[in-house]
Formats: sequence, C-alpha cells, structure tokens
Amino acid sequence: MIRIKNVEKSNLIYASISGKITKEDIEKIHPLIHNIVKSGDKVDFFFELINFKGYDLKGLWADLKVDTAHISDYGKMAFVGEKEWQQWAAKATDFFTSSEVKFFDLNEKEEAKRWILNQ
Repeated sequence: MIRIKNVEKSNLIYASISGKITKEDIEKIHPLIHNIVKSGDKVDFFFELINFKGYDLKGLWADLKVDTAHISDYGKMAFVGEKEWQQWAAKATDFFTSSEVKFFDLNEKEEAKRWILNQ
C-alpha cells in the first residue's frame, strides 16, 4: 500500500510504502509524475519503506511500465528502509537510471529528508 504525503517541494513525491505494492498504488503515483514533468521539473522521490513486502504481479508490471516511460524524468530518489534487501533494491534502481539514488536506514530518516530537500 502506498500513502502519499503532502510536502512543500513541488517536484517531490513523498510516499510511505507498506505491504505489497499493487497496480492501484502505481495508478495513484503516475498522475503525480505527469504533473511534475509537465511543469518542466525532474521528479524527486522520498520512499519510506515500513514492513514493505515487495509487489504483487500486476503492481510490478505497472511500475515497470511507468518507470520505462519516465526514467529520464526522474531526479533524486531517497529510500528509507529497514532491511538489507531494500538497500540492494535501491542500488539496483541506481544501476538502471541516471538519477541520484540513496538508501537510508530508518534511524537516518531526518538525514534523508535534508538530502532530498537539498538542505
């Protein structure tokens, strides 16, 4: 499940993610990406992963399609999580994109916020 959180930075999508990501979750984020891209900005992401279990099959397929369509539209990505495999997933994301991607442990959440907000 993805919960979008409000932020003041206009090109930032901040989401809390738990459980499995579904196609419906991706459909919540896709219009946000389009709105940011229409304004001429790169899309930055802040993903807080709490009890994250991965994707269901339709969610994975939907995410791959969105990422393929927008990969050059992405800027910085901060992943804040609790498990080693989440760190590896963030590194894999970094490999497939020209975006700047960083993984932060849950106890580094404030540092992650400063980094994504350029403070």
